[in-house]
Amino acid sequence: MGLIDFITTIHRSTPRDYIGRVTEANKAECATIAKRFDRDYWDGERQYGYGGYSYDGRWQPVAEKMASHYNIKSGDRILDVGCGKGYLLYELTQIIPGLEVVGIDISEYGIANAKNEIKHRLQVANALNLPFEDGAFDIAISLATFHNLYVFDAISALQEIQRVCPTYKKYVMVESYRNESEKANLLYWQLTCESFFTPDEWCWCFKQAGYKGDYGFIYFE
Repeated sequence: MGLIDFITTIHRSTPRDYIGRVTEANKAECATIAKRFDRDYWDGERQYGYGGYSYDGRWQPVAEKMASHYNIKSGDRILDVGCGKGYLLYELTQIIPGLEVVGIDISEYGIANAKNEIKHRLQVANALNLPFEDGAFDIAISLATFHNLYVFDAISALQEIQRVCPTYKKYVMVESYRNESEKANLLYWQLTCESFFTPDEWCWCFKQAGYKGDYGFIYFE
């Protein structure tokens, strides 16, 4: 299990007005709407989430890095837990023809509005109860999902991803903070986060879950 960063370049490319997030709208109301994970979250106003999440190719470099790091090859079975609209899985299929991909997300809207080329491989499901047999996948990933769960559910979800993909080829990325400034920014910016942990605390969760895979963090600097 090791710390790997695939995401920071994309994360830093998005400008964020942290103070504006809590002064320009009713933050509690916006968070309540965001947690429905429907159109407002994905394609509504920025105050509710992404502010419009359409395919723009930004996930291609991430897919290339993952494919190289994990030596992903044709015929491998890969699961994305919290796949959203499936853009990362789509990029992986373009890089590696013959890859068998499956994505799950709790958002019916996200799945219904996924990239057409990949939509038939995605389904609505909950990370706490993955609808797959033990050892069903060779590789599993989950980006920016498990911090949306309370700590006891996050540990259960980590156990689930370990169950369906017992190999070391797993990657989980979550939001975190290393100092008071990043903690404040995370609190200002987040809409759906339930677990606010330092990297050491997340590593404790990984250990409690028996998770054996790689992990990464994004910070709100």
